[in-house]
Amino acid sequence: MTVLIAHLGPTGTYAESAALACAQWLTQRTTADIQLQPFPSIPQTLRAVANGDTQFAVVPVENSIEGSVTVTLDTLWQIDVLRVQQALVLPISHALISRAPEISQIQVIYSHPQALAQCQKWLETFSPTAQLIPTNSTTEALKHLEDNPTTGAIASQRAAQLYQLPVLAHPINDHPDNCTRFWVLSLEPLALGNNTSVAFSLPANVPGALLQPLQIFARRGINMSRIESRPTKRSLGEYLFFVDLEASTSTETVQSALHELQDCTETLKVYGSYDITILDQNGKFHVN
Repeated sequence: MTVLIAHLGPTGTYAESAALACAQWLTQRTTADIQLQPFPSIPQTLRAVANGDTQFAVVPVENSIEGSVTVTLDTLWQIDVLRVQQALVLPISHALISRAPEISQIQVIYSHPQALAQCQKWLETFSPTAQLIPTNSTTEALKHLEDNPTTGAIASQRAAQLYQLPVLAHPINDHPDNCTRFWVLSLEPLALGNNTSVAFSLPANVPGALLQPLQIFARRGINMSRIESRPTKRSLGEYLFFVDLEASTSTETVQSALHELQDCTETLKVYGSYDITILDQNGKFHVN
């Protein structure tokens, strides 16, 4: 038996590093052969497991600097069948990769939009005239470096080593404590970890509509570690909300809260309860 893990590719992305950590986590649960399967976008990564083409998907959900990865949240709301099994927090350390002899000679820099944003201050200081062009992934940006000494890319040192490309500067992210939280998702039933993620839409955009759901958690002493609004894409001014709770669905308190939440929301989706694992710079387990 082979277990496939979908992730944003190609080889060398931060998502692949998280997927390798997921494989390490899965070896504690199965003796099956575990293989990684790259996909060109986050939606395709998620749909791969939703369609049964892979057993797991590893996708970024939140960065400590740039906040939520909105394409992940929007796609999860649309798919509606995936459940979070584990969260992996990966330190992110960006490098400027280029064949240019000096940074000043770089005219164009490619990378994923999140990476470009996480290095904004550094780029304004050391490469203020370079044109910034977004790509689907940090590793995809590297393909623009072939035989062109005026281009650069922002990716990991690991990616530079894999593709045998020179690193001109590292680290270049604006904050040293830059990290990204990834979710491991599958079609398996809800897990029973210590953190829970839910999402809901409201029946009407009226004063106090959001207050009622939030009071349900407050009355029970359930702490929310994150709340994020996203447009429903149905009408201007309509939003749905993603909420992370520091509690498990295995507790009676959370179960009663979710039961009451169904009565004051239009649609309620429970993505699961899971544990959070902190990885080291190499993507290895650091804190369980």
